[in-house]
Amino acid sequence: MKGSKYMNKRLQPVPVSVLDLVAVKEGQTNKEAFKDMVSLAQHVEKIGYSRYWLTEHHNSPNVVSSATSILIGHVLENTETIKVGSGGIMLPNHAPLVVAEQFGTLENIYPNRLDLGLGRAPGTDMQTARALRRTTQETAFSFPQDVVELQNYFKSLDNQGTVRAFPGVGANVPIYILGSSTSSAQLAARLGLPYAFAAHFAPQQLEHAIQIYRNQFVPSEYLSEPYVIVCVNVIGAETDEEAKLLSTTSDRFYLNVVSGKKSLLQPPVESLNGVWNHLEENAVRAMSTYTFKGSRNTITEQLKPFLEIYHVNELMAVTYVYDQEARKRSYEIFKEAVDQL
Repeated sequence: MKGSKYMNKRLQPVPVSVLDLVAVKEGQTNKEAFKDMVSLAQHVEKIGYSRYWLTEHHNSPNVVSSATSILIGHVLENTETIKVGSGGIMLPNHAPLVVAEQFGTLENIYPNRLDLGLGRAPGTDMQTARALRRTTQETAFSFPQDVVELQNYFKSLDNQGTVRAFPGVGANVPIYILGSSTSSAQLAARLGLPYAFAAHFAPQQLEHAIQIYRNQFVPSEYLSEPYVIVCVNVIGAETDEEAKLLSTTSDRFYLNVVSGKKSLLQPPVESLNGVWNHLEENAVRAMSTYTFKGSRNTITEQLKPFLEIYHVNELMAVTYVYDQEARKRSYEIFKEAVDQL
């Protein structure tokens, strides 16, 4: 983007955060994947990242973030200042009372360091979703009511009903609405809550969802004005060529999604010719539209038009890089790229 109209315009500082699915690499044990999770959290804390969020997925051997609240507690225990939270808790899988109890407990042990991101998807296939819920009821439709119920469990004792979520009462854990559609944007706006959009794998409605959220936002006791987090893919390296090589691991991860496979995270390769066909490649490219890839300067130039268009309040990065040290370096480069905007 040399010569771009964005090159000389200084943008407002944007906080950066991490989304971790706890992907398991080929040749790695689950325990080693959890060690990498902690190691990465400690690293990004040192270099100035704002949050470290963990996802909820089920029945996936390549992604072991199924017991999200336990992983959050483990990361909190092994870090000092960074905010740690869920990106997210898939609320249809859980009773709001149980979530309030779990996160109320975490908030009491690690005060003022917890985030609770909530999503309406199951984070798995429908057969597994039924096994999680132990019911045939489609609980995703009750998501708005469940969010409000959960909010109420965190309020003061004077605002409680007969059933109380001890020790969640009075905890006031910050709640974020997660989504990849306009319906989640409408809910976040109506409740006056911050909104996190999953552009890293579902980019299609990003612009429309942000517009709806900002236009319909109603100030609340939790938030006075809209706050938008957008999650994007990031592959940072010393050179554009190295980043291109490293990104083949990410491409193969999304190929798993497109093809329905659940292969473990693969090492980078020179070319994916013969690994995917033309239709699969196009599907992966469409899914990962918002990928910032390259050297520090290249990523900076890629970010400028994105931020000029969307004016996001925070960027959350997900990075599928096979080598742990290269992954850490990718997050360093991304932070450097954002800092020099």
